[in-house]
Amino acid sequence: MPAPPRRHPVPPGATRADSPAPTPSGAPPAVPRHQPTDATPDRAPHPLGGATNDNLAATTAASHSGAKLARTLGLWSIVGLGLGYMTPTVVFDTFGLVAEKTNNVVPAAYAVALVVLVFTAISYGKMVRVIPSAGSAYTYARESIHPGVGFVVGWTALIDYMLLPMVNALILRSYMEALFPDVPGFIWVIVFTAGVTGVIYLTMRGTSNVNMILLVFSILVMTVFVVMVVVQLVGGAGAGTAVSIAPFAHSEVQFGAVLAGATVVCFSFIGFDAVSMYSEEAKTPKIMPRAILLTLVAGGVIFLVAAYVTQLRFPDSTAFPQEAIEDSTLPEIGVQVGGPVLQAVLTAAGFAATLASWLASHASVSRMLMVMGRNNVLPRRIFGFINPKTHTPTFSIVIVGVVSLLAIAFTLEQIAAYINYGALVAFTFVNISVIAWFAVRQGRRKTPADILSYIVMPAIGMVLTGLLWVNLDMHALIGGLIWTGIGVVYLLVLTRGFRRPIASFDENEPVTGFNKTMPGPRSEI
Repeated sequence: MPAPPRRHPVPPGATRADSPAPTPSGAPPAVPRHQPTDATPDRAPHPLGGATNDNLAATTAASHSGAKLARTLGLWSIVGLGLGYMTPTVVFDTFGLVAEKTNNVVPAAYAVALVVLVFTAISYGKMVRVIPSAGSAYTYARESIHPGVGFVVGWTALIDYMLLPMVNALILRSYMEALFPDVPGFIWVIVFTAGVTGVIYLTMRGTSNVNMILLVFSILVMTVFVVMVVVQLVGGAGAGTAVSIAPFAHSEVQFGAVLAGATVVCFSFIGFDAVSMYSEEAKTPKIMPRAILLTLVAGGVIFLVAAYVTQLRFPDSTAFPQEAIEDSTLPEIGVQVGGPVLQAVLTAAGFAATLASWLASHASVSRMLMVMGRNNVLPRRIFGFINPKTHTPTFSIVIVGVVSLLAIAFTLEQIAAYINYGALVAFTFVNISVIAWFAVRQGRRKTPADILSYIVMPAIGMVLTGLLWVNLDMHALIGGLIWTGIGVVYLLVLTRGFRRPIASFDENEPVTGFNKTMPGPRSEI
């Protein structure tokens, strides 16, 4: 990239990821593992830990000058960015699939997923306070547990990142198939993948301002949809009432089926954790824990309201054709509620939000692959290559585009299951990291408050995310475990059996100056 790595200013009272974490009662600061101290000079390598992202980024940033990240984002600006990343209209895309799995209690599945992820969001909030300049589960696992564990968590989460652009391609394919049924679906996948790949190939400028506009548009359309459905329910359509507990529970519902549905809708929430990347641009780092939790809760409320009224309007999943259930029921919901006009408007809202999410996720994973190449985690000549004309990691971008083309052959259910495998593993290790960092490394386990905050609550979050994890589709579980196993073997090869250090990979590392959906002129790539 043409722009040199950015320096990350630290205002008074703020902390850095490579700075000692503050401790209570005036106790000496805890020194993060693998960071040099007076007793451990930086020339003494630690197996696996001699080249972490923090010291690589610090070394790079120290040797160059560049634009600074301005602390301009307030609480609700960050929440808005997180909601845009989550794509609220996805509730309609997966509605038929989840209704079929849960025996028509889609809101119950969202409620279970929300409760499970609230504990994980609280754990993210705790970790972002002590490691404020990095925002990933593998960074937290690396610094609080062990670099090898962090690598495996990151490798596992990579399946999540790689497949997100494919999900967006698949959803857009289903939209266009509904509007133009005579055109083969693979045509749309090729056209949109080529377009998105081409845009990112030429420029990786952030899209946060566009995301915010599209978010507002999507929520306005969803609000109109909710009002229309309520009017229809009062008029006798669907369940014939706007107030009922049937969308959450009825005589034919089993909790196991609800859990299975929750594993699907969990993928809808992916993005609440991504707001931690804005910790260096927040007006004050203190708002980050609230921003993470508010993003999750706000997204959960949107999903719950939309799923509730939609479930009442469509009490049985048989209202949708099977091909719509497998790919996306959004166009079908639109046409049945408001005819071709609402179908077009609702599809436009979903299209805009999905396209923005695709741009962000494609750029993000391309950047991560580039960082992995720069750090020799992947072959440097391919993944670390920066095109001197476009100043973008062109090989990485094209590789992600090729993976996105697989949307031609897969269904939304299949891809969502694989994404959730990586996401749930990452969420589980965020909870484990809280216990490892605070209760184990800092010894904060002596008072009831500390035990509740740093052991009990993250343990509950760990168990709940683990519960969703074991209820994943068996094919996704087996495939995900194979992918994780490949990562373990690859780690052994890279470290010569844990005898040499390894550089980790973190999409927030200031190598290119691009940080996912960083706003405006501060992302001049």
